[in-house]
Amino acid sequence: MAQFDALGDIYDDFAQTPFRRHLELPSIIRALGDVTGLSALDLGCGTGPHSRTLARLGAEDVVGADVAEGMLEHARQAEHEHPLGVRYARAPLTDGFAGRFDLVLSVYVMPYAADRDELDVLCAQAFTALKPGGRLVALPANPDLSTVPGYYRPYGFDLVVPEPLADGSRITLVMGEEEIAARYWTRHALDQALTRAGFTAVRGLGHHVSPEGERELGPGFWRDYLDRPHALILEARRPSQA
Repeated sequence: MAQFDALGDIYDDFAQTPFRRHLELPSIIRALGDVTGLSALDLGCGTGPHSRTLARLGAEDVVGADVAEGMLEHARQAEHEHPLGVRYARAPLTDGFAGRFDLVLSVYVMPYAADRDELDVLCAQAFTALKPGGRLVALPANPDLSTVPGYYRPYGFDLVVPEPLADGSRITLVMGEEEIAARYWTRHALDQALTRAGFTAVRGLGHHVSPEGERELGPGFWRDYLDRPHALILEARRPSQA
């Protein structure tokens, strides 16, 4: 996905916003639960902020994977400057990673599947990487996202929805001067793709604002986002072997 190769600096800057620090990251950490000692794959790692979070939380054998070499360069530079033992690999991963991980985290990867076949491939990649009994935590676009222009602008980004929402319809993520093309998928389509890959126990998890975020900006600041999050948090499991 060439559109991401030159966006490393923008993604790094966005990691410092109140939204990322006080809502998105706490929500992901809560969804992950205790990862101490778990092997973890950050699938679609971008510049690696969530890979580094997994390592700081105590996960072991942390691998970040992405198709965009520009993003991986930023991630490797961060690892060089502040070593945490995270390794980065070009996606799609080789067969050597099959069945290797207890946990797969995939943040904002499903929205970049251009069609149902690509969505199936992404889900299958996550499933293949997991050990039996392993868990996927994924953040696709929220099927109930707001289409009101400027709705998410207070949180440091915006979504442009140029057509009625349906499976595969185009949405655009706006970050500063950059526009990133993505796709919308209904909850039914997401659940179907995960089930076709072999996942079970698919469920949605809630978002969470840190106490610091509430103190810093007040609960009213976060209310609109919590009413209509732009992202859904999904959890699914690879069944254990009998």
